[in-house]
Amino acid sequence: MLSISWNVNGLRAVARKGFVEWLSATGPDLCLLQETKARADDLPKKIREVPGYVSRFHHAEKKGYSGVAIYARKEPDEWIEGIGDPEYDSEGRVLWARYGDVLYGSAYFPNSQEAGKRIDYRLGFGKRLLGFLAKQRKAGRHVVLGGDYNVSHQEIDLARPKQNTGNPGFLPAEREWFGEFLKAGYVDTWRQRNPDVTDVYSWWSYRHNAREKNIGWRLDYFCVNEELLPRVKDARILCDVEGSDHCPVTVEVE
Repeated sequence: MLSISWNVNGLRAVARKGFVEWLSATGPDLCLLQETKARADDLPKKIREVPGYVSRFHHAEKKGYSGVAIYARKEPDEWIEGIGDPEYDSEGRVLWARYGDVLYGSAYFPNSQEAGKRIDYRLGFGKRLLGFLAKQRKAGRHVVLGGDYNVSHQEIDLARPKQNTGNPGFLPAEREWFGEFLKAGYVDTWRQRNPDVTDVYSWWSYRHNAREKNIGWRLDYFCVNEELLPRVKDARILCDVEGSDHCPVTVEVE
């Protein structure tokens, strides 16, 4: 099953740049979106009902903020919204599609913001997510979690680590959480397959021609539980796909 995850930074905006046509031409089994900034009822039919796909949206209570979505070629056995905590689910940050014993999730992690203004909320979300995932694994389910994790884990994951040590997305506490997440039994699929590769990113600032200069960050991931890793056949970052300040990432699970 081929899955693509993409922070579109506004679904209506990326649709004007050819998202529906791109999705139809690319044809993944699952397309996980983040930062949709839209309620399903407010979207044109062309965006909600892409031929060959069923779609599901989980929006934030605050209009035009956050939001995640999943387009699926096959109706899942179960849809699950959120992580079971209203404090975080009210921001529309996680949506799941379950196929048998495999749970696919689209996640938009909170940004800790300037000076770590929201770091406690961001870490609280991470803790609650780990608790949710632990329950799913205890129930015998595997996990494929795609999304914008809003953190570059290691220095190799961004172009200018020294200059960004105190900036959101590379704060020590955020990086430590990601390390704890991996120690809890999860694998960063792209890095696992590309342990020493540099200069490959998934987000670039709109300022100062950052994308053209490849001054970027790797903020978008597909992570799986360790037991599922032998079934991962490929993981890629589609740097050439434009339309957002992020690019899509992929994983193929047998």
